[in-house]
Amino acid sequence: MILAKHRDPRFITIRRGGTLTDFDHRLLALWAADCAQHVLHFFEQTQPGDERPRRAIELTRAWARGETKMLQSRAAGGHAMAAARELRGAARYAAFAAGQAAVVAHVAAHELGAAAYAIKAARAAAAKGEEERAGRFECCWQREQLPDAIRQLVLEDQQLRNELCWFVFDC
Repeated sequence: MILAKHRDPRFITIRRGGTLTDFDHRLLALWAADCAQHVLHFFEQTQPGDERPRRAIELTRAWARGETKMLQSRAAGGHAMAAARELRGAARYAAFAAGQAAVVAHVAAHELGAAAYAIKAARAAAAKGEEERAGRFECCWQREQLPDAIRQLVLEDQQLRNELCWFVFDC
């Protein structure tokens, strides 16, 4: 469970009573897609014929560009997460990262799920004894990708929900 019990109004769009602009919502989705894309190869090496996680990332980006509906992105997220069910390790976490990215279109706060699962994928793929270093590297890479417009929001969210996200944002 990566979502807090009480929804943060900063991750609820203005039209739904929060403070998140549509522009920033789309930036969150694109950043989540970047995080998932960065580790997607762990899934594709294990399951080369399964397009569900890649499709979820593609639909996340399409939603952010206004080219598809939220329901399509959300559904693709569910399919990506279903692709993870029978797997273990880095491949499983990479598929979950893609699924979380796709559901950002529905609930913006899933942005942290995509990032956290990507870090877990990097850790799981690392050589024995290198897991923490790999996780820190992935976390730092993700932070470098943050657009200025949402940087502070995401960094504060990482602090607030780090415990819910397996403490992966201690980088």
